[in-house]
Amino acid sequence: MAHDDRKKRDARKKYVFERQALPVVALTLGVPEATLRRWKREAGAKGDDWDTARSANTIAGEGLDKLITEVVQDYVTVHQATIEDLRTQQGLTASERAKILAGLADSFNKTVSAAGRISPKISELGVAMDVLKRFAEFVTRQHPKLAPPLLEVIEPFGQHLAEVYG
Repeated sequence: MAHDDRKKRDARKKYVFERQALPVVALTLGVPEATLRRWKREAGAKGDDWDTARSANTIAGEGLDKLITEVVQDYVTVHQATIEDLRTQQGLTASERAKILAGLADSFNKTVSAAGRISPKISELGVAMDVLKRFAEFVTRQHPKLAPPLLEVIEPFGQHLAEVYG
């Protein structure tokens, strides 16, 4: 069965912005889950990665700095607990302690580095999506007559941004 572009946009919207699982979207829209997976895969091949857009939308709402801070804080908590265990651990040689400390230092550097690598890509898309959302809210409040035509084009433009930044 052929589905129109509107149904594809609705599926993307429910997955990305409403954070619905694909099986739920399939039931809601009356589209087979396999079809949704194909649409998602085809969009990704064109540069519109639904998962990246979903993450960016989440970050736009919660803030990338908060997410990265939580990840690093969680790591630091485990890191400190491990060092505390080392202090009380009996029977370890100096060489064994040095190896464990070197491993901790390496994993700390990798954790911080990975957080930094994720940040730019998702952050740019998150900011772009946040600006779009705020613009739509502004137009809806300040110029309500312009809202319907804006809303008609803003969602496809959001997909375009996902392709550009994703």
